[in-house]
Amino acid sequence: MGGEAAECGGLIDTTGVDVRLPMLVYVSREKRPGYDHNKKAGAMNALVRTSAIMSNGPFILNLDCDHYVHNSSALREGMCFMLDRGGDRVCFVQFPQRFEGVDPSDRYANHNLVFFDVSMRAMDGLQGPMYVGTGCVFRRTALYGFSPPRATEHHGWLGRRKIKLFLTKKKSMGKKTDRAEDDTEMMLPPIEDDDGGADIEASAMLPKRFGGSATFVASIPVAEYQGRLLQDTPGCHHGRPAGALAVPREPLDAATVAEAIGVISCFYEEKTEWGRRIGWIYGSVTEDVVTGYRMHNRGWRSVYCVTPRRDAFRGTAPINLTDRLHQVLRWATGSVEIFFSRNNALFASPRMKLLQRVAYFNAGMYPFTSVFLLAYCLLPAVSLFSGKFIVQRLSATFLAFLLVITLTLCLLALLEIKWSGITLHEWWRNEQFWVIGGTSAHPAAVLQGLLKVIAGVDISFTLTSKPGNGGGDGGVGGEGNDDEAFAELYEVRWSYLMVPPVTIMMVNAVAIAVAAARTLYSEFPQWSKLLGGAFFSFWVLCHLYPFAKGLLGRRGRVPTIVFVWSGLISMIISLLWVYISPPAGARERIGGGGFSFP
Repeated sequence: MGGEAAECGGLIDTTGVDVRLPMLVYVSREKRPGYDHNKKAGAMNALVRTSAIMSNGPFILNLDCDHYVHNSSALREGMCFMLDRGGDRVCFVQFPQRFEGVDPSDRYANHNLVFFDVSMRAMDGLQGPMYVGTGCVFRRTALYGFSPPRATEHHGWLGRRKIKLFLTKKKSMGKKTDRAEDDTEMMLPPIEDDDGGADIEASAMLPKRFGGSATFVASIPVAEYQGRLLQDTPGCHHGRPAGALAVPREPLDAATVAEAIGVISCFYEEKTEWGRRIGWIYGSVTEDVVTGYRMHNRGWRSVYCVTPRRDAFRGTAPINLTDRLHQVLRWATGSVEIFFSRNNALFASPRMKLLQRVAYFNAGMYPFTSVFLLAYCLLPAVSLFSGKFIVQRLSATFLAFLLVITLTLCLLALLEIKWSGITLHEWWRNEQFWVIGGTSAHPAAVLQGLLKVIAGVDISFTLTSKPGNGGGDGGVGGEGNDDEAFAELYEVRWSYLMVPPVTIMMVNAVAIAVAAARTLYSEFPQWSKLLGGAFFSFWVLCHLYPFAKGLLGRRGRVPTIVFVWSGLISMIISLLWVYISPPAGARERIGGGGFSFP
């Protein structure tokens, strides 16, 4: 109910303030053996349905269990984007992820500032940022799979020819006379088939698409009306009727509670389109990216909201090396799944902008760049082992290309740092972990994705382990307290993902030693080749330094199995190279010029 009026000067007048407690309901959905519960996506869809029965708010805030609200006005700011002029085309408002409990040096780039402060802001200038799974305010009707009231199709070369579409239906109330636009009823658009089929009457298709709950189907137009722009509801002041704060909320009766329980049962989604075109999309490890892509593909746009003074939401991040690699593996595996599915941006509809397609395409294909990254990390070692430089001779053309590429990368880095406001140290940590992830988790993700596509092997992932208590926010004590707060940072847990980076480090280190010994004892030492090859090998080792530091742990101990596997792979690569390109004195004994197929 509303507050009480001030009777004397010492009291605060709260008559215009909503002092009622919000409805808080803990939902535990039904789970039975033999049913695929679709993990987080299935849980979110169950929450969407049961909340529609109980409260039916037009906007939904999605937070992971390890995140909390750090700015009480964040939800209001997200809703303002959707209720302001032009906000009826906004499907969700994404907030940046900020983390607590990360070590001060951010060894494994947990803050991911280049993505959240550079890439996401850049996408905000296109059709909007992608959905990243948490810290997001949704429009309920957008989650239901409806198209926006207006959209733009991009045709022609580079999408320069634009066609504006009005996808809402207007229904006149009363006599068929000319009326002002404010008096027209904006009806919900029918859900469009992705195949481009003909529109079907919403009244006949809603139960088939959304399930057999008549209460839930009846709540859809109510949610649409409540989420309309303020300018479209002239009878409401500041978004609510006069005296609405003084009206007590009606308690939920037994029938409503029973209906809310029924829509989260195991059988409700059978023969419906939940998880296929409605709600969070099933079938991918990264259901968040796919869900946001489907909305953008229908013509919706999203908004990136950065609260400058106080972070909107905060959460925890894995600070252990193994947990961080498994987290990156899950993200990369989901990207590979997207690449080999119908959600590939190459098959996007004309309603998605060209550059937005490029951004989504990059989100699906970046794990495949690990193949080239592995080659680039091993190429300096091959150059040192063979005694030959990466190019046959240092021509002016090669040096010019190298100078142009180097300057371009430096200018791009400076642009990212200057525009986003991140520091050089944060940018360098991101570059280092990009190499670490690209040589460990990304190749494994590509292999898993290919096995799923070719052989049908199902992909299972490990839930990311997060630290139990945050550290680094200012505790009492000194260095010992920091060691306890970041104890997981120094734990070494074996994972097969560690083998490729360790192998790359060992091969490059051995190559530098071999090349230095060869040059030192050579009759005609060629120091330029040694310095050129050693520089690139040292550059690779610099990028893998956080990985090596995390592998040593607090006491500098490395699991024996890491040395065994890495040493074995290094020996195989070295012997294979000696067989393919033997030394000059041994070629005649081997039998001719070099490697030849039998």
